[in-house]
Amino acid sequence: MGMFTSKRIGIDLGTANSLVWLAGEGVVLNEPTVVAVTADDSRVVAVGNEAKDMLGRTPGNIVATRPMRDGVIADYRITEAMLAYFIDRTVGKNRFSKPEVMICVPTGCTQVERRAVMDATLSAGAKTVYIIEEPLASAIGAKIPIAQASGHMIVDIGGGSTEAAVISLGGVVVHKSARVAGNKIDEAIALYVKKTYNLIIGERMAETIKMTIATAVEEEPRSMEVRGRDAVSGMPRMITLTSAECVTAIMPVLHQIIGAVKHVLEETPPELAADIIDKGIIMAGGTSTLRNLDKLMTQMTGVVCHVADDPLLCVVRGTGVALENIELYKRSVSKK
Repeated sequence: MGMFTSKRIGIDLGTANSLVWLAGEGVVLNEPTVVAVTADDSRVVAVGNEAKDMLGRTPGNIVATRPMRDGVIADYRITEAMLAYFIDRTVGKNRFSKPEVMICVPTGCTQVERRAVMDATLSAGAKTVYIIEEPLASAIGAKIPIAQASGHMIVDIGGGSTEAAVISLGGVVVHKSARVAGNKIDEAIALYVKKTYNLIIGERMAETIKMTIATAVEEEPRSMEVRGRDAVSGMPRMITLTSAECVTAIMPVLHQIIGAVKHVLEETPPELAADIIDKGIIMAGGTSTLRNLDKLMTQMTGVVCHVADDPLLCVVRGTGVALENIELYKRSVSKK
C-alpha cells in the first residue's frame, strides 16, 4: 500500500456486537456494542469489551449503555464516539488518509435512520461512506451467489433485529424486519426466572443461560445453576434452571422470529418460492446458533433451514467483500 492510499473498512454495527473488517486483512475487531460514559458530562470512558464488563457494575458517575437498539441508532452522539473509536483502532490516529467505510443497515431502516448512520460515520472520520443492506451483506458473507437470477433466502438473526429477505439479481425482492432477536430471548429468560422463582438476574446472566442450556427443541435435558437476587428478601440466592424451562420461556420470542420468516415466504413470488424450496433457507447472525433453532424453523416453515458457516461473521465478511469488489456490487450499495 502506498503512503496515501486510503484504507477501506467495513463495519457491521450490531445491537449486541460490532465487527470491523479491514480490506486485505479480514476481521480486525469484534467487540460488544457497549459504551461507558460519565453521567454528568457524557464523556466516553470505555468502548467494547472494557465497557461491557462495566454493565450493571458501574459506580454512580459512570453509565454503560448500548447505543444501538433493535438494529438502529438509539443514541447518535455515543454511536459517533464508538465509530470514531473503531476507526482509530483500525487505521490509527493519524488522519492524513481518511478511510473509506462501508457500513450495514437493516432493510427496514428509514431514510432518516440511514442518513443518521452516514452522518455519524462521516463525523467519526470517514472520507466516503457506503451503505449496504444487511441481508445482502449477510448473503455475500454466507457465499450465496446473489447476482444470479434465482431466488435465495437469508435470515439474519442478530442481537436486536431479525432480517428475513429473498434476494435475486443482486437486490432484495421481499423482506421483513422484526425488531425481535437475541436480546428479547435474554429478556424472556430473565422474566421467566423472575416470575417462576422470584429471582432477579442481570442481562449477562440471562445471556449465559441462553448460551449454555437454552434450546429451541428439547432433546437432551440440561441444567445449570443460576445466581441472582431474591426479589423479596433482596439477598443473593441460587436456583437450578433446566433446558425444558428455557424452551417454555423463549418459545413466544422464537415464534415471533419465525413469524417474520413465514411472512417473507408468503409474499415471495412463486418462481422464487420454488427456488427457495429447492435450496432451503440460510440462517446467519449470532442468534442462529441457538441450539436447534434451525430444526424448529424447518418444522414450522416446511422449508429446510441451514446455518451458514461462521454465522457471526457473515455480515461483516459480506461488507468487506462488497467493499473490496465495489464495482461488482455497486448496484446494491448507496454512497455519500
